[in-house]
Amino acid sequence: MSKLKTIGLELVHHLPFSIFGVASGLLVMGFLTFIAVLLGSEDRLSVASQELFHVFHPTHILFSSVTTTAMFLKHEKRRLKAVVVGFFGSVTICGVSDVFFPFLGGKILGQDMAMHICIIEHPGLIIPFALGGILAGLFIGQSIEHSTEYSHSTHIFISSVSSILYLTAYGLEDWPHMIAGVFIVTILAVMIPCCVSDIAFPLYCVHRNCNHP
Repeated sequence: MSKLKTIGLELVHHLPFSIFGVASGLLVMGFLTFIAVLLGSEDRLSVASQELFHVFHPTHILFSSVTTTAMFLKHEKRRLKAVVVGFFGSVTICGVSDVFFPFLGGKILGQDMAMHICIIEHPGLIIPFALGGILAGLFIGQSIEHSTEYSHSTHIFISSVSSILYLTAYGLEDWPHMIAGVFIVTILAVMIPCCVSDIAFPLYCVHRNCNHP
């Protein structure tokens, strides 16, 4: 099977998990915003979002590195190469998903967005999560059937929340009143980078003679 056909097949299998993850992420953020309004703390939503972003973003990288590593090993059993693919596929592409796309989306929505790149400003916060995810990804495929689909759905959910948290933390204060724009930004911020990270990138790095069914 060609790489393009394999990537297409994996994308189709992961699509329902992706849709569910994005929808769940939006619901969770809506609930958290609702609680903040009830408590009269909506003016502190930006500060709270920054704190939560620094929880969800490293966790996003953790699940991304699990899925990227496991997806690679599913098709090629070279562990050292899987570690390299897992690290770069998660750290760089998650930064695009959680930071660049929300930053650009907020600018398009007319907001004064700030750029915050965690891997540069807080490397000690990011690297341990990436390495922990890679370690899990090296073994999860051997013990859990359909492990890449389940870790991908969790990855998508966490990525959705991370993207919205970045929007609310670094420029977009009143996101519920821009829900249509936020929805589009989140879909693009999640679906494109996360599917590239979890599926296209690791499968692109697989050797040409892979015959995995």
